[in-house]
Amino acid sequence: MGGTRREIPNDPGRKRRILDAALDVIAEAGVHKTTHRRIAARAEVPLGSLTYYFDGIDDLLVQAFARLSDTMSVHYRRTLESAATRAEAEDAIVELICGPAYASSREMTLIFEMYGYANHHPQVMDIARAWLHRSRESLSLHFPEHVCLALDVLIEGWPIHRVFEGAPLDRALVAATVHTIVDHLDAAAERPGRRDA
Repeated sequence: MGGTRREIPNDPGRKRRILDAALDVIAEAGVHKTTHRRIAARAEVPLGSLTYYFDGIDDLLVQAFARLSDTMSVHYRRTLESAATRAEAEDAIVELICGPAYASSREMTLIFEMYGYANHHPQVMDIARAWLHRSRESLSLHFPEHVCLALDVLIEGWPIHRVFEGAPLDRALVAATVHTIVDHLDAAAERPGRRDA
């Protein structure tokens, strides 16, 4: 079996491939059915290589969820960075909520699995919390802090409802809601007597 990945002595992409395979297994079977053997088979690496890179399945899961949050945060940031105006930023938010690239079915499954695991794992909870802060930092490219808080909840929550309802979102409704939040909270901030946190 010459030329297989198992026979490459220096395989710089192996750890990344293992983490991606772990996310695939988690998405397909759930955290509770994710094992070293399933991950190794999916990544096409020797079973022993997992113990070389990771201190057990728990460490592997933590690093896999960190990779998920990093990958999605980069996409989130790039989408907002591409907007040159406030209107384009609102359109970018609608795309994050409704579009196929950010919150795909696979990613939503992984997010559910990560949140469930975070409830019982402080390190994964820290990853989820850091991800939340990174999202708000990306939104702050275009909006003040109080608007970022509201929009981030919308970006997080609406795709979850889409999954539970099993139906596509009404893009026009999402766009109108985003605009209303931005417009209303901006106007409220300008009223006399309002103090920002």
